[in-house]
Amino acid sequence: MTTRTAPDAPAPDPSTARTPRRPVDLLLGTAGLLLVAAIMLAVRVATDSGDAADPDRLRAIMPSGLLLLVAVGANLVIIVLVCYVVLRTLFTGRPRDLARAMASGVAAYVLASLINAALATLISPGQVPNPLTPAPDDVFTGATLGYVAAVLAFIRTMPTGLPRTRSVLWAGNTAVAVCALLAGVTSLLALVLTVLVGLTCAFLARYAIGAGAPAPADDRRLRAELERFGMTATTVARAGEDREGNPRHLAELDDGGRVEVTVLSSENTSGFWRRLRDLVFLRGPVAPRMLYGVRRRAEHAALMSYSARNAGVTVPRVLGVGELGPGTVVLVRELPGSLPLEDLDDDALTDDVLDLCWNGLGALHRHRIAHGGLSGATVGILGTAPERAGFTGIDRGTVAAPQMRISLDHAAMVTLLAMRAGAERAVDSAVRSLGVSATAAILPFLQPAGLPYPLRSGLRANRGLLGRLRERMVEIAPEAPAEPARLERMRPRTIVSFVVATAVGLVLLYQLTGVDFSTIGQADPVWAAAAFVMSTVCMVAAAMILVGFVPVPLPWWRTVMVQYAASFVRIAAPAGLGSIAVNTRFVTRAGAPTALALSAVGLTQLVGFLVHVPLLLVCAYLTGSSYWTGFTPSPTVVGVSIAGTAVVAVVLLSPRMRRAIASRTRPYLQGVLPRLLDMLQSPSSLLLGFGGTLLLTVGFVLCLYASVSAFTDPGTQVSLVAVAVVFLAGNAIGSAAPTPGGLGAVEAALIGGLTAVAGVPAAVALPAVLLFRLLTFWFPVLPGWAAFSHLQRREAI
Repeated sequence: MTTRTAPDAPAPDPSTARTPRRPVDLLLGTAGLLLVAAIMLAVRVATDSGDAADPDRLRAIMPSGLLLLVAVGANLVIIVLVCYVVLRTLFTGRPRDLARAMASGVAAYVLASLINAALATLISPGQVPNPLTPAPDDVFTGATLGYVAAVLAFIRTMPTGLPRTRSVLWAGNTAVAVCALLAGVTSLLALVLTVLVGLTCAFLARYAIGAGAPAPADDRRLRAELERFGMTATTVARAGEDREGNPRHLAELDDGGRVEVTVLSSENTSGFWRRLRDLVFLRGPVAPRMLYGVRRRAEHAALMSYSARNAGVTVPRVLGVGELGPGTVVLVRELPGSLPLEDLDDDALTDDVLDLCWNGLGALHRHRIAHGGLSGATVGILGTAPERAGFTGIDRGTVAAPQMRISLDHAAMVTLLAMRAGAERAVDSAVRSLGVSATAAILPFLQPAGLPYPLRSGLRANRGLLGRLRERMVEIAPEAPAEPARLERMRPRTIVSFVVATAVGLVLLYQLTGVDFSTIGQADPVWAAAAFVMSTVCMVAAAMILVGFVPVPLPWWRTVMVQYAASFVRIAAPAGLGSIAVNTRFVTRAGAPTALALSAVGLTQLVGFLVHVPLLLVCAYLTGSSYWTGFTPSPTVVGVSIAGTAVVAVVLLSPRMRRAIASRTRPYLQGVLPRLLDMLQSPSSLLLGFGGTLLLTVGFVLCLYASVSAFTDPGTQVSLVAVAVVFLAGNAIGSAAPTPGGLGAVEAALIGGLTAVAGVPAAVALPAVLLFRLLTFWFPVLPGWAAFSHLQRREAI
């Protein structure tokens, strides 16, 4: 029955078995948390309308005494059954199952209590919320039921079995929730939120603690299952795991044959994240199959085996599909009789062997069957003298396969053979089997995104292989299509754009919630227009800096667009990293080498620092806010000096810290000095770069000054130098803050500085700073998004 067997492997020690965790639980738990946050945000917006529901309408449906009686009875039943489940789990020696259920219940109760406190705060901001006190009877803000959420999470994570107990718990918890709703204790939306909290905590607890290791399949159960299929096993030995992490056994039969028994468990999620990533990024025909249920996986494996053998292709025959228990399916099949290509010596890979591989794949494709997982382990040769090719790992293949999947199989086969026999021989074998035109049609699909994961991993160690394959195909067929096929549903940069846009929207909503925009309407239109002009000048100045410091020619208009695009990315990246990344990418796409682009962008940061610090000191001295004019420095200066010295000393004296900081800053600073020396030989570039840096700072200062002047009385004079000190100090604080664009830190520093240093009243400083940040931080986001999308389409960034 078989020609090749795998060596036996000892059974794993159950004490060291890895606790299974389902990635689906993490995804669902995370989605639940995001949905809870969205509901709370909706509540925050909806409660402002003051639209409330009268709870008396619900109380009138049924007598309160009857509702109380039903709720008390249901609660008593729930308490008794929960205690029973806890005691039973302790007696059966399953502490992990108990910890999972208890942790989920406690987490759900705590989260529901916190939500109640948040709801109470939304309704009565001036009162101290009590998590145990129900929120007001409002259609949006009715209290969530912590005990209902806790019981729901407990039921979802309690040990398997006990179906009657589980059903009674479901019924009792539902009765409690309905009674609370009819009694007006909670609202319908709050009840939905309660259910969501319970499910979310259950999913997260199952992932964090684990679902509990499934009991290993014992020999007795496996033999009994084999008996169902008319196979009497004399011995059953564990033989490790297959390539998807499923336990694998070898069974010796009484007729002298051997079969492979694979145990498919719902807890095995090996490769889930990789397949999910491919499913998200790749188009439908290219994306891998996501077979969630073990029954579907076993049925599909049997279907693929039958279809391939019916096409005349040698694959291991499925002999039976059985069940060991809930969520555990047994797949019995022949042992593969082929020797994989990865085990063949290079001398054995003759042209005849390569042709046999193509012939076997062609037999599959003639019957519209795509393998989808070709690799050195799944393609083999039968017989000592090569007779035909054999395939394994076809379980996730496709019947009635579209042409794109067949083309991807061709690309995978030519890549596999090129890894073993070289690009020239691999392409020549494809020409012999497919013809010149069909081989040329493979060229658009030679890209890592469409190859099976083992081949993608092999390409990392064999860089340039796909390039050599393309060159060889072009030599044979110069008319071959050069444009790569679109295999990706969305590129990573599309995901980044979506995430950044979402973050921008959330941050903008958070920042602008509760702000009275009517104060901005009271601004003097002339000064507001001047502030807008200055904010636009800042974008032009930033473009001047980049054009001056970069040695390659940059188009002016596109460079200005890049600054707006950087403003869009900056809103989701801390400490200016977004601007640095976008500018570096733009310079690189403009033709500058990566090292030169990094050094040029690093030079812009260094020159900005060299201009910023002296301006701050000069303006501080002119306003009299500097302690350097006296003999006794202020305690603040002393403290900052000591702290700065200590930090520098720790960095210089610790080799690990020194290496870490050097490795982070070296890419930006290693080419700064040579680039600065080059600029000194070009006065025009020097003037443009330093002039743009100075103009950028002056533009921001004048924008803030105009914003302040827009809200001050006509006869009030504001010191321009004091405003400059406030901006320079606030900008420094914002650069040090870890939040995107210094959100929060910049606003607080500017408002405090204007009131303390410039003497601006708080009633003027607040709307002035709001107008300044609106023009310089928030307003460029919309044109920045358009510029970012346009530049991406033109592949300029």
